[in-house]
Amino acid sequence: MGQTAPCPKPIELKTLVIAKYRRLIALSGACALALSLPVLAAPGKPPAKPAAATAGQQKPPAGGDELAAAQAESAAHSADGVAAIVNDSVISTYDLRQRMALFIATSGGRAPSDAEVKEIREQVLKQLETERLELLEAQKNDVTVSSEDVDAAIGSIVKDNHLSMDQLKTVLGHAGVQMATLRAEIATQIAWAKAVQGQYGDRVQVSKEEVDAEMGRIAAGKDKVHFAVSEIFESVDTPEQEAKVQKDMESLETQLQQGASFSAIARQFSQNPTAAKGGDMGVVQEGQVPNELYQALNKMHIGEISAPIRSVGGFYILALRDRQEGMSAKVEPVAPPPDPNPTSLPLARILLPIGPKPSAQLLDGAGKAAMALREHIANCEMAPEVAKAMKGVQFFNLGMMRLADLSAALQSQIKSTQPGGVSVPFQSAAGIELIIRCDKAPPRAASKFTMPERKEVENQLFEDKMAVFSRQYMRDLRRNADVEAK
Repeated sequence: MGQTAPCPKPIELKTLVIAKYRRLIALSGACALALSLPVLAAPGKPPAKPAAATAGQQKPPAGGDELAAAQAESAAHSADGVAAIVNDSVISTYDLRQRMALFIATSGGRAPSDAEVKEIREQVLKQLETERLELLEAQKNDVTVSSEDVDAAIGSIVKDNHLSMDQLKTVLGHAGVQMATLRAEIATQIAWAKAVQGQYGDRVQVSKEEVDAEMGRIAAGKDKVHFAVSEIFESVDTPEQEAKVQKDMESLETQLQQGASFSAIARQFSQNPTAAKGGDMGVVQEGQVPNELYQALNKMHIGEISAPIRSVGGFYILALRDRQEGMSAKVEPVAPPPDPNPTSLPLARILLPIGPKPSAQLLDGAGKAAMALREHIANCEMAPEVAKAMKGVQFFNLGMMRLADLSAALQSQIKSTQPGGVSVPFQSAAGIELIIRCDKAPPRAASKFTMPERKEVENQLFEDKMAVFSRQYMRDLRRNADVEAK
């Protein structure tokens, strides 16, 4: 989300350290499935052992400088080949392969085609070049990042994804990703936030009058529609960059439409500080965002992702997470819930055919693949495409089925599944199976806007100002940088 290359705070705003990596590890990622499923296709062949991914072996001692560790890790693999040179600092092909594998393993999309891998390579290399500029600038300003800082961020990863540390290592290991790769990315993000704070923090003040004015503006618009939005932003610093940035953003949109995780893409590629929060912009209304962004949001449905939008400073991709009606709006009641004891349901079936007596190793691999597959299927419509992309997996549209005609075990699985949901994997004589309910989930109740707390408004104003300085800082670094891609 194997082969490493082709398949691999909220922020405390006034310290700008780091936000949680919410849903970074997408266990449903198609790459994880692709890595598991070859076991099904070749039952006589033992699976390859995953690459080592033990955090304790790949981090500096307690209190150590993670930036120095990241530089040392990269330098140790420079003999593998050079992907780019940034101000005499080498980004190795090993660095690039690792980050591609990390991105694919955590993005949640389907396994990429060869053409998409090429695009991902370009995007990841561009991001690595940006991160190397950030890392070098942080070191120039004597910024350090402790192992405790990074450990805290990784702790958030496992907590937010309901994982254990061992499960995190397994996810990364199956994708061939070293824990040092994840630690280096996190350390650089923390370091850049500290560097921006060090350069511009003293210049950014949010006055009581500014907060009063913003609270007044929000109160005046309390009866307007509000939008909970996430963003991916890439800047256009010169007219010559326009076409290239637009093409890159269109490629990202394609990956998102194919199921990639918006928050993972935002963290990897967005150039606004909201990247640290998976692109979360919070709740906005008319007047808080440029008009072209507001107009796009006003036409979007909840859960929809926009095409790239040209606006102030560059291109945006927006994800509408929720729509909140004005405080005085009358909210229509939702439709009654579906019958909790239906007699018939439209169903579909996914089969991982391992036979009635698989080896323990094969059964374990199939079970893990089925669990990942279950998380990846968002609805009945996308199930055939997911199954088709994975060797050995079979999809069956069962149509409308009388539940009384099914086995007791199947009835039990279905009753524990919500409308539009997927059962937990279960073993049958044919292999490992999943049953998908193709009935529609009831519509979500409409929500209404509530006034934010004063501290939230102050934090948002501070973040908006820091975002301007952060973009300016990076523009200046790029303008003076010597970057040579190989």
